[in-house]
Amino acid sequence: MSWTKPNHEVEIKLRVADPRALRVRLKRLRAERIIPRTFESNTLYDTASRDFKRRGQLIRIRIERPAYGGSQNKPERTGAALLTYKGPVPSLRGPIRSRTKPSDGSRFKILAEVEVVVDPGEQMSRILTALGLNPVFRYEKYRTTYAIPGVPGLKVEFDETPIGLFVELEGSPRLIDRAARLLGYSHSDYVTESYGALYLAECRRSKRSPSDMLFQPTKKLR
Repeated sequence: MSWTKPNHEVEIKLRVADPRALRVRLKRLRAERIIPRTFESNTLYDTASRDFKRRGQLIRIRIERPAYGGSQNKPERTGAALLTYKGPVPSLRGPIRSRTKPSDGSRFKILAEVEVVVDPGEQMSRILTALGLNPVFRYEKYRTTYAIPGVPGLKVEFDETPIGLFVELEGSPRLIDRAARLLGYSHSDYVTESYGALYLAECRRSKRSPSDMLFQPTKKLR
């Protein structure tokens, strides 16, 4: 166990219909790639009665590995993992809760967040299982992280997922709004649902049974 980071996470997602246009925008903004394209394998844990989900909480183990090229060839699993807790911000309970509703807060997803790096990650999975938690949902994505000069403290994360391409903006509400405008988006484009909720909605639209949100082994990404 190497470090912990308590925080309040403020973020939105933006759907990316044209990845080439997004890359042009990032280039014009002189965005710097601060974390190269990385493969993420995420596993959510919960009780048999889904107590965490009912309370708007999340326990997740994420394993990150370097990504190579544009294919879904996944490198060998590494030992370290990121254990994350997310839940409602105590001061925002009641009418606001984890997704704020009044005034400008309605545009953002706001959660309490605590993260800790654990090594080896397999041991943490065993601990959670021993405590009565079990894997309930797995999802994968490739993520590339950028910073925009003149917008300090904001992360621009380009996510390639099995249900499409997204940009995730994380920072203060003011910086999120500014970065979204620079990237050509408006408030009506903001998405606050989790990837799990977006995946379930996609399954309903396509009339297929949900399972885990995983890449097809032979799928090629743009």
